[in-house]
Amino acid sequence: MIFSSITFLYCFIPIVIMAYFIVPKYIRNVVLLISSLVFYAWGEPINIIFMIISIFQGYVFGILIERYRGKWQSKLFITLTVIFSFGLLIYFKYAGFIFGGIFKITGIEIPIGISFYTFQLVSYVIDIYYGRLTAAKNLINFATYVSMFPQLIAGPIVRYSDIENELNLRNPSYEDIAYGIRRFVIGLSKKILLANTLGELVAEYKQIQEETVLFIWLYAVACTLQIYYDFSGYSDMAVGLGRILGFRFPENFNYPYISKSITEFWRRWHITLGGWFRDYLYIPLGGNRVSLLKWIRNVIIVWMATGLWHGAAWNFVLWGIMFAFLLVIEKLWLIKYLEKIGPFRHLYVMIFVIISFLIFDTPSIGLSLERISHMFGFGVVDLYSGISLYYLNSYAVLFLIAIIGCTPLPAYLWSRLYCLPHSQYTIKVVELLLYVVGIIVCTSFLVDGSYNPFLYFRF
Repeated sequence: MIFSSITFLYCFIPIVIMAYFIVPKYIRNVVLLISSLVFYAWGEPINIIFMIISIFQGYVFGILIERYRGKWQSKLFITLTVIFSFGLLIYFKYAGFIFGGIFKITGIEIPIGISFYTFQLVSYVIDIYYGRLTAAKNLINFATYVSMFPQLIAGPIVRYSDIENELNLRNPSYEDIAYGIRRFVIGLSKKILLANTLGELVAEYKQIQEETVLFIWLYAVACTLQIYYDFSGYSDMAVGLGRILGFRFPENFNYPYISKSITEFWRRWHITLGGWFRDYLYIPLGGNRVSLLKWIRNVIIVWMATGLWHGAAWNFVLWGIMFAFLLVIEKLWLIKYLEKIGPFRHLYVMIFVIISFLIFDTPSIGLSLERISHMFGFGVVDLYSGISLYYLNSYAVLFLIAIIGCTPLPAYLWSRLYCLPHSQYTIKVVELLLYVVGIIVCTSFLVDGSYNPFLYFRF
């Protein structure tokens, strides 16, 4: 089940919210846990077994790690639980990649959201091991944390410390619920009206295979925007659902496409994933408090891991290595020059981001390199054709809306409207109408059976 579906919007979530607010507060976690397990089991009921086993082992080992903290048993238990958690992830997600050249491995289906809940479990037990966290004693609360459906399939990656107090006591206000609904509708609109429509152009390029410089750029830019609106849209919906239920999930995106360096871009893109790798891999390796060569090693390890987190294929490894190279170059000498070239910094960032997501979206390194060379006119390719001009004309308005929507400009202009005298009531009425229209339009797209993939299912 996905958020952008009729089943979720008009069956699952209304039933869950009604049950959630009808029952006494002390059993709301039970309702949320059961709902999350149903949500997870909807499309692949067999894989719920692995989630339940993961939850139980994380809960037991967390208590044991805390009980024997500072002793050799604690180190044994942290080793066992980390091996178990990552072992499941490696088996389901990377067995074919690692052993595919030796054995014929088929039929392994990746459980939805396994990367997200594995990282949450590992961060939980590591924080207990280092004394940063107290182990959960209530199994229902802990299971709710791991399986919570709003952020299960696309994040953000929520640490136990982020919501520990809210798992025990929360009382969402009307303001929280109203904010959550608004945030959910914004995310749903980003996903259905922008990401899905841009995805149609991406699919058209792959089907037509019109190799002109213009059409490859249209494809690459559409892919870059699609990934942003798809992923940030789901993050918005997750944050919104969490707020309705009384949880404050961390933000995952902060206008990454306005960045003036690749370093800044990764402070703004998938913030919770970057924070996880920083705290649980980069810093334990020594961070930047080591020699230059060891620091470069640390950056390469972290970004190869980041690439592989997104997918078990060599193009994801190349994607990670490319960002590692850019981050090292920026840190060593490039950043001081970027500060001198003004707005061209944005152009530099976006060219490499667009190239990176072309690599991200292409199934093989060879094809990625071929498409990149064609983008810049190398090879036997025309500059444009009638087909590419047709698609440019057809999608020009959508591109303009999507590009502006990636910036803080719409939010800034909307906030300025609230500052006008005697306008707040009118603006609130208009805002309410926009959200209602947004739901209606999104529903009509879904009923029509429009293109509706979810890119992060494979993660």
